[in-house]
Amino acid sequence: MTNRRNFLRTTAAFAAGSMVLPMISCTKEKVIGLQLYTVRDKIKQDLDGTFNRLAEIGYNSMEAAGYSFNDGTFYGLKPKAFADKLKGLGMPLNSSHTVCEPETAEKVFADAAEAGCKFVIYPYLAEPLRKNIDGYKATAEKFNKIGEIANKNGIRFGYHNHAFEFDKMEGQRGIDVLLAETDPKLVTFELDLYWVTKGGENPSEFIKKHPGRFEIFHVKDMVKSDDMFFAPVGSGRIDFKSIFAVKETAGMKMFFVEQDRFREYDPFESVEMSFNYLNNASFV
Repeated sequence: MTNRRNFLRTTAAFAAGSMVLPMISCTKEKVIGLQLYTVRDKIKQDLDGTFNRLAEIGYNSMEAAGYSFNDGTFYGLKPKAFADKLKGLGMPLNSSHTVCEPETAEKVFADAAEAGCKFVIYPYLAEPLRKNIDGYKATAEKFNKIGEIANKNGIRFGYHNHAFEFDKMEGQRGIDVLLAETDPKLVTFELDLYWVTKGGENPSEFIKKHPGRFEIFHVKDMVKSDDMFFAPVGSGRIDFKSIFAVKETAGMKMFFVEQDRFREYDPFESVEMSFNYLNNASFV
């Protein structure tokens, strides 16, 4: 499938090689990323085929979910080899979901830097760490320490929310503790628009309460039915136009499409639907 990126490159090359033609102006290509957790099953079946298909759809930014601390690889490949594979397809690796602790952070961030990542995101808080508010406070303290190590390695460290951080305990919410007790210079947040919604917040209003704290969006939709299942972006209930309207307030630098599970469409069908919606949306 010929995608918009290939069209722009072909047009630019043709114009450059023809002195008699008038100058052709092109609009700047949108950067539309994908969190690779979305296609994890496809990757297990055929890594190269999966990446080729994503490039064919038009994605041009990637976030990994397959880093292994034990052997320092991304999906079985050394950091530079993995990054070069994606870069060769026009899909640079900009971020990675990686659980790390202060004692493992140096290696994690060194490998991420070798792969060219700009961000490393702590993807999920295990249940024992979120039993009470003290657990969230201890986590915030730990995140500040990890963020210091990330900064030394030229990486931006952040945390990805789910819905459980919005549950009240002891009169407080975990998400509010994490935002209040992490240093913005050391820790950013990857705002998952689906989970914020499921947690009971309006994403755009939540962003306004915490300006500058959300440098990455996970763009994920929710079906309109009561079961609140995952949906291809643009087919569900989430108002992405209102959210992107406050992206500068959020401090958003990049975003990644993500869909956790599927039921109506194949993963490739879903991610293509999401891409087409965002690529055609005037507000992106």
